Amino acid sequence: CETEGASSDIVVSYAGCAGQRCMAASVLLIVGEGAKQDELLKKVVEKASKIEPGTGPGQMGAVIDAASHKKILGHIEASEQGGAEILLDGRSWLDGPMAKDGGCWIGPTVIKHNSPDDKTMKEEVFGPVLSVYTVSSWREAVDIENSNEFGNAACVYTTNGGHADWFIGRFRAAMLGINIGIPVPREPFSFGGLYGTRSKFGDMDITGDGAMEFFTNRIKVTSKWPVPNVEECISGETLADERAAASGSGAVDQANFAGRM
Repeated sequence: CETEGASSDIVVSYAGCAGQRCMAASVLLIVGEGAKQDELLKKVVEKASKIEPGTGPGQMGAVIDAASHKKILGHIEASEQGGAEILLDGRSWLDGPMAKDGGCWIGPTVIKHNSPDDKTMKEEVFGPVLSVYTVSSWREAVDIENSNEFGNAACVYTTNGGHADWFIGRFRAAMLGINIGIPVPREPFSFGGLYGTRSKFGDMDITGDGAMEFFTNRIKVTSKWPVPNVEECISGETLADERAAASGSGAVDQANFAGRM
């Protein structure tokens, strides 16, 4: 992939809104090992580490409440105790100046896992935490993605259209992205997860034509009108017939509004 754009996209996706949005990235699967893969991960960590706490442009705010804060910390601690490597530790914000003024602050965190079965790899942390795992093949990456009980979104970063097509045809999610970290479709397409996963509830998506269908009452009108008792209707002629005759084209209206064929 093109590492500069991909790394920026990944950081914005997982750390934007403090990771507390339904489309935030949570897992980064890197296929294979090599200089390009190392470069991507290095850039992700570097860019995420430059994010400052606050509410201004380019800054990241606090998480919503103490319960959420505790849950996020629990995932980081559990991963660390399980042998994962903390490449970027957002717990450094716990004693920062913003935390002293109130709020539940935790910085962008990047965790490199040794097992795809780690709790943080599978559960929705809902915070600025990115789990990273290296796979040996495309098939392993897709198997990990599709084994997750959620099915909201999946993305692939590549400069090869054929590679992208392979993944897009196999992902088990409803909103897919190619070099897009937040693959929310634009109207008229609807936002929503995939049936059969924990990302889909009810019968409709929440935007686009799905929302129109959900919030709209379809009112059907069936009507029949009596034929007016005027000469042109009785004879079956219409205004279009008269114009055709006058122009000499010979065209005849075979389905007029009087209902005759």
